[in-house]
Amino acid sequence: MSKNHQRVVLITGTSSGFGKACATYLHQKGYRVYGTSRSISTFPTIPLATTEQSKEFKLIPFDITSDDSVEQGIQWILEHEGHLDIVVNNAGYGIAGAVEDTTIEEAKAQFETNFFGVVRVCHVVLPIMREQNSGYLITISSMGGLVGIPFQGFYSASKFALEGLMESLRSEVKAYGIQVVLIEPGDFRTQFTANRRKVSAAEQGSVYETQFRKTLAIMEADEMNGPLPEEIGPLVEQIVTKKTPQSRYMIGKTSQKLLIKLKKIMPSRVFEWLFMKYYQMI
Repeated sequence: MSKNHQRVVLITGTSSGFGKACATYLHQKGYRVYGTSRSISTFPTIPLATTEQSKEFKLIPFDITSDDSVEQGIQWILEHEGHLDIVVNNAGYGIAGAVEDTTIEEAKAQFETNFFGVVRVCHVVLPIMREQNSGYLITISSMGGLVGIPFQGFYSASKFALEGLMESLRSEVKAYGIQVVLIEPGDFRTQFTANRRKVSAAEQGSVYETQFRKTLAIMEADEMNGPLPEEIGPLVEQIVTKKTPQSRYMIGKTSQKLLIKLKKIMPSRVFEWLFMKYYQMI
């Protein structure tokens, strides 16, 4: 049995995009991968075979907005596998609209999935990994968690929040052999674009409507012309084969990585002007 085939992986949000690409890649490499889905209601009749690799990774029912669902899903894996070595927090979505147009309910729903969903997973897996004195906890953030994106303010806010949370957590659990890592993708060609939800007031006579449409069209074009998500799998494998991985890894177009570096060294007014100019806001 290969060493990979002994390592158990949980990846949330594996119906498409980064989650599916990562789960497929690691599964093909021999890891024991469990993906999650809200659309199924029953657990597999048997866990992954221990003697041979099945054609596809296993899906388990899992809703990151539910404490009970998260607890049940992770405990099912633990009962059948005895350990959990790698967790990739990937599930999430984006909302679009001006901050002023976004209701409190819409903003809360964004955080309930993108932020508190990750918190729920952490609360259940951290005691397991502490007991093992090992584990990799990888969270998919975004370059939008490093730069506030216009008309995606609450999406950016949820990712900024994850950046701070994981930075704090990394130092808290290092002594227990747990490696906490952030991956910060730029624009990729995934279902994220199609699944983005516009807030209800965004196109109902909002004073921001014309600018919102123009800016969002630029963002969507960047996403649809971005790279495919398949590079996430090799990166995750690279991370989990390192004893002490970096705290953050950016992936995406070179121009977008450069943008993040420019924010750190440019005068803020200059950076803001360039950013707004790109999105045709000035």
